[in-house]
Amino acid sequence: MKCENCGFENNGKAKFCTRCGASLAQKNEVQTQQKDGNNTKYLIVGLTALIIVLICAIGYFAINLNDGGADQASDYSSDSSASSTSSVNESSSTSSSESSSSESGEWKLIGSYSGSGSGSQAVSVPAGKIMVKITAYPIKNYATNHLYVSGSNGQSAGVDWGSRSAVASRYDSLTYESSSSETFNIDYYETVSWSVEFYKYE
Repeated sequence: MKCENCGFENNGKAKFCTRCGASLAQKNEVQTQQKDGNNTKYLIVGLTALIIVLICAIGYFAINLNDGGADQASDYSSDSSASSTSSVNESSSTSSSESSSSESGEWKLIGSYSGSGSGSQAVSVPAGKIMVKITAYPIKNYATNHLYVSGSNGQSAGVDWGSRSAVASRYDSLTYESSSSETFNIDYYETVSWSVEFYKYE
């Protein structure tokens, strides 16, 4: 250690200069403090770097975990969506097949009646899903020209012409469902031709 008083180079552990006897203790303390200060700086820099590395590592793992969770949630959502779509498709195909099996019948003609002029007649119609179609052509466009059909349970259909109506064919129909047979009354007046047809859905 160099003496500040005389410039002599002394042993590093000496407390006094061997040439001039000046105290070397103050310089030792200053150097020790400088070393301690440098060590503290290095320690702070090292700790800061370590904290930054830890924060980066935690952030990296957190992002990867979230991405993995999002992927799993997305996979689960996709699976659920696919399962739901599959269920809907199965349900719709089942309901379609049930609907087609329940609606696989057709309308079959069970009675046809026709005539001309004026009059009435009663017709017995069986139970079930029934459709009635009527058509008529009048003699003249009188207000009284008509063709009416009415069932015993209140079902009815009909065509008529007013005094200013064009002389032309007219049509009407009705559909109903009944658990018992019915009697229909066909009433017609001043017609060139008329027709009543009964259909049953089977």
